[in-house]
Amino acid sequence: MATVSLRLGDLVWGKLGRYPPWPGKIVNPPKDLKKPRGKKCFFVKFFGTEDHAWIKVEQLKPYHAHKEEMIKINKGKRFQQAVDAVEEFLRRAKGKDQTSSHNSADDKNRRNSSEERSRPNSGDEKRKLSLSEGKVKKNMGEGKKRVSSGSSERGSKSPLKRAQEQSPRKRGRPPKDEKDLTIPESSTVKGVMAGPMAAFKWQPTVSEPVKDADPHFHHFLLSQTEKETGSTSIQAADSTAVNGSITPTDKKIGFLGLGLMGSGIVSNLLKMGHTVTVWNRTAEKCDLFIQEGARLGRTPAEVVSTCDITFACVSDPKAAKDLVLGPSGVLQGIRPGKCYVDMSTVDADTVTELAQVIVSRGGRFLEAPVSGNQQLSNDGMLVILAAGDRGLYEDCSSCFQAMGKTSFFLGEVGNAAKMMLIVNMVQGSFMATIAEGLTLAQVTGQSQQTLLDILNQGQLASIFLDQKCQNILQGNFKPDFYLKYIQKDLRLAIALGDAVNHPTPMAAAANEVYKRAKALDQSDNDMSAVYRAYIH
Repeated sequence: MATVSLRLGDLVWGKLGRYPPWPGKIVNPPKDLKKPRGKKCFFVKFFGTEDHAWIKVEQLKPYHAHKEEMIKINKGKRFQQAVDAVEEFLRRAKGKDQTSSHNSADDKNRRNSSEERSRPNSGDEKRKLSLSEGKVKKNMGEGKKRVSSGSSERGSKSPLKRAQEQSPRKRGRPPKDEKDLTIPESSTVKGVMAGPMAAFKWQPTVSEPVKDADPHFHHFLLSQTEKETGSTSIQAADSTAVNGSITPTDKKIGFLGLGLMGSGIVSNLLKMGHTVTVWNRTAEKCDLFIQEGARLGRTPAEVVSTCDITFACVSDPKAAKDLVLGPSGVLQGIRPGKCYVDMSTVDADTVTELAQVIVSRGGRFLEAPVSGNQQLSNDGMLVILAAGDRGLYEDCSSCFQAMGKTSFFLGEVGNAAKMMLIVNMVQGSFMATIAEGLTLAQVTGQSQQTLLDILNQGQLASIFLDQKCQNILQGNFKPDFYLKYIQKDLRLAIALGDAVNHPTPMAAAANEVYKRAKALDQSDNDMSAVYRAYIH
């Protein structure tokens, strides 16, 4: 997009990452949210979503000048809803201006009329002035009494109510007559700005004080909330466009496994200034990251021995074990103090075994599987589920912020693996149901596109639903999440249910459909290719 001259309050089309241009408004950022270093950018709130981000000026276009162009190239329902929101915003603004103009004229007429009535005749002027002076002296005495009475009334009110009455209007909040013209703040920003604490600051919990608060971590709303389950949530306040303000750890980072997820993670670690050494079973995949500034490790053992914290993200339990226990594996590089973080989606037994062998050598262990797909990995918007060494979890803070939007600490080793399998079980079952619905619509003579339009207007509407249905309608099954891996996760989730004698009939039925899709050679396609199991 070409560079344009823009200012605060302008309506724009903003482009973020690989997402299509989206309508938004240039606004003031939340207090303490620093502008990323580098190229000039504006803080944009997007219509029709909860999203807001710093956008480089070359990725912005004026709204009105490019409206027709953008509408032609974007046809999705969510996009149309966003455009409708802009138009509604403009209608309200226009109506407000007209009302304001009308009110101003009325006020002016009333003032003129009042002045005419109140203008004294020259003969009466001195007499009225004298009477007025007398009234002023009398009122001054009454005024003292009223103030005293008012003080008594204030004394009877609660401190909270007094504070609310006396507090001035907060900086940045529009006056009442402008309220209807503003874009509603997203829930995350509201959460950040609420309360007496400044935004984007660590807030201590009742049970545990927060350590090493870092005000530069503006990508995250850094507030820890201890739940009854003992989990800790670090909630994201913005998208990866704000990641430029992350202060990278000075620890040396290693990363093993450059697949769909690992590649995006490493790229974001490097972008945010981390020192990273990479290794992959297929060495050629390392070349791109070496060009971006990563160092090359010849073996997993070498990476672990030369780095402070080593992350790994591989395909399944067998690959995770081989990486640690195999020749020149992770375990051979572990010494007291070395840290290992396994981000693979595996079963609890596997991760517990790996934790035991790492700790037995004096190492520190954290499991941290991620929820997301290739796109979210590339955009640094993964959800990280962690369990194990709490101190190591905190040491990984800047890394997690670079690669994800939210992280959860779930307690002892094994908890994250279980939670991750449950999440993917729900996702995989839902995907199979989407495919089943689309094929049933087709064979009964119903429009699949209309079905998608209806779903997108209802309670099931989501980016996941829209993207996967679009994949099916377009016949595009380029992998964003491999079908073979979601089937693996379903299989492990069913086994998790069996271990505790808990029925999982929905997951079992979905698993059979994915197995059918694998038999049709769909393993290396996207999970949405499960659709083909219904049409063959």
